[in-house]
Amino acid sequence: MTHSSEIKRTNKLNILVFLTDDHGSWANRCYGDPIVNTPSIDFLAATGARFENAFTPCPVCSPARASFWTGKIPSAHGIHDHIGDSEHPGITGQKTLAQWLKEAGYYTGLCGKWHGHAYGQNPQPGFDYWFSQWFGTNAKFGPQPFSRNGEREEYHGHQSPLIADSAIQFLHEHKHSDSSAPFFLFVGFTDTHSPFSTLPERLVQKYRNTPLNAIENEPFSNIHGEEVFASPNDEAGWREQLAQYYASVELIDEQVGRVLDVLEGTGELDNTVIVYTSDHGHMNGQHGLLTKGNATIPQNFLEESIRVPLVVRHPHSATYGQIFNFMVDHTDLHATIREIAGVEPAAELPGVSYLPILESSEESSAISWRSKQFCEYGNARMIRTDAGFKLIRRYPGPNGHFQDEFYNLQIDPQERQNFIADPAYASLVHQLDGEMDSFFNTFESSDCSGRNIARLRSWNIIEPWRSEWNGDLDHILVG
Repeated sequence: MTHSSEIKRTNKLNILVFLTDDHGSWANRCYGDPIVNTPSIDFLAATGARFENAFTPCPVCSPARASFWTGKIPSAHGIHDHIGDSEHPGITGQKTLAQWLKEAGYYTGLCGKWHGHAYGQNPQPGFDYWFSQWFGTNAKFGPQPFSRNGEREEYHGHQSPLIADSAIQFLHEHKHSDSSAPFFLFVGFTDTHSPFSTLPERLVQKYRNTPLNAIENEPFSNIHGEEVFASPNDEAGWREQLAQYYASVELIDEQVGRVLDVLEGTGELDNTVIVYTSDHGHMNGQHGLLTKGNATIPQNFLEESIRVPLVVRHPHSATYGQIFNFMVDHTDLHATIREIAGVEPAAELPGVSYLPILESSEESSAISWRSKQFCEYGNARMIRTDAGFKLIRRYPGPNGHFQDEFYNLQIDPQERQNFIADPAYASLVHQLDGEMDSFFNTFESSDCSGRNIARLRSWNIIEPWRSEWNGDLDHILVG
């Protein structure tokens, strides 16, 4: 790349993953948003590779993160919604990427959000360094209790800079240690998650004064069921919420830049594979909704919910500003990181490493890549083709059995026409049904399957297939 680097004696590359909470791919300058300011993420895209069609395996927090850590789909790792129950075992007992990399000789660290369980105070197996929220809080400002390797520490201020401070401390400690081990560092920012308030006023004010014409506050279509998290109906409320969201994106981007500056200053920038992505997407007025897959009952797979940003800067590849259009998700990222670290791939996992494509920089290498993307959320499953056809199958749950859906994004990008009963699509629907069944039959575990959602233990009190909750959203985790 652009700077000389100090090569570790192991000749293995360091790995740095930024996995943000609720950051929609649309809310990045390098993905075409003309409003938001994201120079650090843009730098990674300009000096690495940007994936135009990156998806989440599940459009809500804990299941998506569990897929990244385990490489499994939700119907195999068993997490189908965000974990708000403090007694839920989460992914306890399942081998994670951190454990694989530690066994491969990496010094491993986590800074920020974990959410493989309700709380993050307990350091997880495979991590040498642990700095996570003591509670599963989404508070952006004020008192901030963190767990540093299991010991409670109190901080006060904006959350993202505190997480970045810890990441920087990790990098300095590793640099000045006697270890020759490469590092793996996971940084989980949460600021793009609700509530949309208390972001730095210096950033929010800028976006309040900017014509926010990149996003429309659209009317909700009842084809998607019932609104649970609706975008504000009034213009002022919607604009304030969007200004806060944009401010959260820029604040995170600033922290990414701080971490990159430390890598550059220590000579490790060009000895480190850097990934920026998000657990799932987000809506801020699109379709008249706020948040993601749990914004509606039944749960949705709207494009803004399932698409994530993904930029990968690999220092030894030729992907300088490359844009890839083939479909990938977090299970593929899991497989890719394993290959970078020299860990054997797992045949029982669905993910495929795209490291050879990164190293060749030629998308022609991806001709044999899959043309379908799969996603699930509880008792609903989706298959989406690279040509823009999307089939959603819904299975019975505690609150009933909702209608199946089929969309043609080529003629209906806003997903307002359900063609499931249209004879013109019957053959294609039949084909996609077979492919979806084949995929899940191959990779699911019967005792974890979302099709059996009523027999699985609960994760929280607002699951979209259990609509009897009557709680206060300001005081519980919402993924």
